[in-house]
Amino acid sequence: MRINQIDHFDPKVLAKRGPIETCCLLFVMVSVLMQSQAQTRFEKNDSLTGELSRFQLFSGRTEIDLIDVGRRIINRNAVPRIDTTRMKAGKVYFSILPSVQYTLQTGFAVALGGNAAFYSGEGTNENISNIYTSLNYSQKKQFNVPLAANIWTHNNRYNIVSDWNFSIFPQDTYGLGGFTKETDGYPIDYHYVRLYQSILKTIAPDFYLGIGYDYDNYWNIEQVNLPPDTSTDWNKYGFSKSSISSGPAFTVLYDGRKNAINPFPSFYGNLTLRTNYSFLGSDQNWSSLLVDLRKYIRFPERSKNMFAFWSYNIFRISGKMPYLNLPSTASDEYVNMGRGYVQGRYRGTNLIYLESEYRYAITSNGLISGVIFINAQSYTETQSNRFETIIPGWGLGLRLKFNKFSRTNICIDYGFGINGSKGIFANLGEVF
Repeated sequence: MRINQIDHFDPKVLAKRGPIETCCLLFVMVSVLMQSQAQTRFEKNDSLTGELSRFQLFSGRTEIDLIDVGRRIINRNAVPRIDTTRMKAGKVYFSILPSVQYTLQTGFAVALGGNAAFYSGEGTNENISNIYTSLNYSQKKQFNVPLAANIWTHNNRYNIVSDWNFSIFPQDTYGLGGFTKETDGYPIDYHYVRLYQSILKTIAPDFYLGIGYDYDNYWNIEQVNLPPDTSTDWNKYGFSKSSISSGPAFTVLYDGRKNAINPFPSFYGNLTLRTNYSFLGSDQNWSSLLVDLRKYIRFPERSKNMFAFWSYNIFRISGKMPYLNLPSTASDEYVNMGRGYVQGRYRGTNLIYLESEYRYAITSNGLISGVIFINAQSYTETQSNRFETIIPGWGLGLRLKFNKFSRTNICIDYGFGINGSKGIFANLGEVF
């Protein structure tokens, strides 16, 4: 989940944010220390015996994370907890990150994000379950509470997937298609509840079929401060002050990942057909197809480095999708798509999105790593219904190991786009 974004970044502006950045560091440090104390009290069985020198702690002879660093700050004789990618069934590993943020879109904002990771069984092929949520509030009275869960039952027999969200989050919209300009943007406001729930059954190893229900409810929709008689793309498309979409979704899934928070070499493929019907409360009948493909390849083969590839695509099948349901920049479940651009910068009826990322180790102890990435998004134009533009993005980022047992990283990226678009993007857990 993207937890911070600073668009049109100016170094001179950053220079004036000393107190803000200091607060961010203090909040992160407090979070690490709190978890370190909890780990010290409740996870003594996971600690190595004996004393480890400062050189050994950072020498790479054992895997460490920020919780180990916090434990060492509290007690200089503390040793890293035993690093293992296997966890006991039922034991929950929490990662909590409070932060103070400042963005051009939100102004000052506070956020509390966290995830919980656990195994439901002891089998060697068990997938790790993950629950993520955050609480976000800004000085512009923007409020957002997402909850995303990916839960695997014993022996991966069932996969229960939840994507819930409540938000009051004014943002800008720029119209439809790939030819829109920055100057086309204007503010919109709405209240929103999203309830997506599905359950999938194992058919073969790593292969699943499932059914779910998707519900979107937008109300108090407003195009803010528009001059009288202004004709926007939204007006032409069909503006309304409320919008409800409701109906079943059918999923075919192949998931070879054992850890979706920070995947090992594997493949992931998801095909979801979403249908919406008026007799189920939807304002209109419409359907769409999601094609989500991901591939992870270790390179070089015996290293910890990895190539990651992501293809995220949405196609309209029938009917007319409501404007706010149209695919747009960062409209994926975790609001991560399209680094280099502000959320909602581009929007259209159909979307093709590609991204590749190279993840590489910086320290041999696993504490610090880095990424470089490149992406491209394309939307069909309203008149031709054809893909006529390719909108690239690129950048690099830093990773800090926050919890080595769940492999959760703090991710900080700097992304660039065309026409001067750029920004800082932060995440708890890998982008994809």
